[in-house]
Amino acid sequence: MCGIAGILSENPNLISKEKLVKMTDSIIHRGPDGSGHWMSEDGRIGFGHRRLSILDLSESGAQPMHYLDRYTLTFNGEIYNYLEIKADLIKKGYKFRSNSDTEVLLALFDLKREDCLQDLDGMFAFALYDNQTGEVFCARDRFGEKPFFFTQFEDAFYFASEMKEFWAVGVKKSPDSEMIFNYLHFDLLDNHSDLGQTFFKGVRKLAPGNYLIWKKGSISVRKYWAINPLAQSTSIGLDDAKYRFRELFIESVSRRLRSDVLVGSSLSGGIDSSLVVCVIDHLLKDHPESIQNTFSARFKNFHKDEGYFIEKVKEKTRINSHEIYSEIDELEGVFDRICYHQEEPFGSASILVQYQVYELAKKKGVTVLLDGQGADEILAGYHPYFTTFFNEIRKRSGAQFQNEFSAYLQLHEENTINTKIPKPGFRQSIAANFPTLVNKVGRKVLNRKMKNSTLMSDDFFATFRKSSHNDFNFDLGHLNSHLYFSTFEIGLPTLLRYADRNSMAHSREVRLPFLSHELVEFVFSLPSELKIKDGWTKFLMRAAFEDLLPKEIAWRKDKIGFEPPQKSWMDNPKTQEKIKASREILSKEGILKKGAENFPIESQIAHTKGDGSWNHLMIANLFES
Repeated sequence: MCGIAGILSENPNLISKEKLVKMTDSIIHRGPDGSGHWMSEDGRIGFGHRRLSILDLSESGAQPMHYLDRYTLTFNGEIYNYLEIKADLIKKGYKFRSNSDTEVLLALFDLKREDCLQDLDGMFAFALYDNQTGEVFCARDRFGEKPFFFTQFEDAFYFASEMKEFWAVGVKKSPDSEMIFNYLHFDLLDNHSDLGQTFFKGVRKLAPGNYLIWKKGSISVRKYWAINPLAQSTSIGLDDAKYRFRELFIESVSRRLRSDVLVGSSLSGGIDSSLVVCVIDHLLKDHPESIQNTFSARFKNFHKDEGYFIEKVKEKTRINSHEIYSEIDELEGVFDRICYHQEEPFGSASILVQYQVYELAKKKGVTVLLDGQGADEILAGYHPYFTTFFNEIRKRSGAQFQNEFSAYLQLHEENTINTKIPKPGFRQSIAANFPTLVNKVGRKVLNRKMKNSTLMSDDFFATFRKSSHNDFNFDLGHLNSHLYFSTFEIGLPTLLRYADRNSMAHSREVRLPFLSHELVEFVFSLPSELKIKDGWTKFLMRAAFEDLLPKEIAWRKDKIGFEPPQKSWMDNPKTQEKIKASREILSKEGILKKGAENFPIESQIAHTKGDGSWNHLMIANLFES
């Protein structure tokens, strides 16, 4: 895991080592183990790198890395299947001087060019210069685990792991009002119709599953990977699906344990992180000397604290558990630091607690953490997916729908954590059969309803009211369509950004076994009844691993997100003073009404439940230097 930087221009006078150093110095937290800077002989290409040593800790793994006197690479991420790729390349005559995955990527590119991306199981963002063609080939992993930002500035093309690298060399930091409007009005942190848009004008991100080619000042962007969510197989049975899912997931975890530094896991107590921990314990059963370190957040006197389930994992496995009890005053102390690292708005105070978990891992000397992110989105873990599932099966079979809905009601009769799903009726039927129409009408109703609830100024609202990013057209009557939307458009991409910035703030690396592309492709190919069944979310995963998981977790009915006592933190006097100051900033910018700082402060997360206090905190931070 590292940080990258680059400047490309037909004018060599615009590129210098001094600029590259400024860029990489601003992200030293991403790579405290070393730095490197390189410029091409003609002065048109400049690469920078900050290194966090994970594989091949020697100087042989340093970057930017050169290969065959032709290629130069600056790389951020991990190629988990690099050993298998390397063995195949050696058979084809390629030679290596290091034990790093970086050199394997260089050789694979020489063999396959852009098609090399199809072979990679990993998370990555990189730029590779070919001195024979004059091209710079840049790519980002399939899900966007690793960041890649770019901008045009003074007739040069800049790329970076974090936007603060651009500010370090004089790029103007100008917030994007369209993104601000959609966040204040709809709580949207991404534009699903333009995944490259950021909260700053002129700064874009390479969308997941895309590559970019720069040559002689021009750029082209192409998509190299996508899933068809509606291409499902109905021939596979539960037993075969369980076997294949288990095989793919264990392989994914095993590959993500490859490291030359200490590896541990995040453990929330939910089924996803618990499964990761239990599978690692299973893989280490023949190595009694290896004990897994886990890291958890706890909340005293909070009804959603998951200590009971964490204890069940302790009883089931051999782990060395580390826990942090997050307090209100501590959250206040880290808020500004997290805003600095996140760079763009984040959804709730849970991000503050995640930051502290990674900080704890650093204190304990564990550099790499496996985490359960991605499972909810690909396996239908959130309870609102029930509505879409019921819409889908109701269209196919009334009897099947009645059986599934009855099983759901019976199973969740005593679930006090998650809101009950109402029985689909006429409105749900219309939504399932005419999703585009329903979304369009819903947007109009929401626009009228929410016009004044965020304290937004009339002029700002009038200017951007037609610039809405909530034109969602995913099929409300097909579960896979809903899962695709959450995985690739609105939902998971934001969570991946949180994890990357929070972990790298402490020079930690996070690996996500549920985001093996082979595993995801397999899950999306399955019928909906294997994801939700008899009232259970993530049915396939529960059934496939009930022997490894504690039974209290494998067949746990409620779903608790990574959720701290948000209301207590928002009610804190220091937090409320910060909200008032934020409103003053946004009033001066013409975004909020004049005198907005004098309006009552609600303690809810977002404007859909209150007045947008949290959102105001987030947006004001964009205007601070």
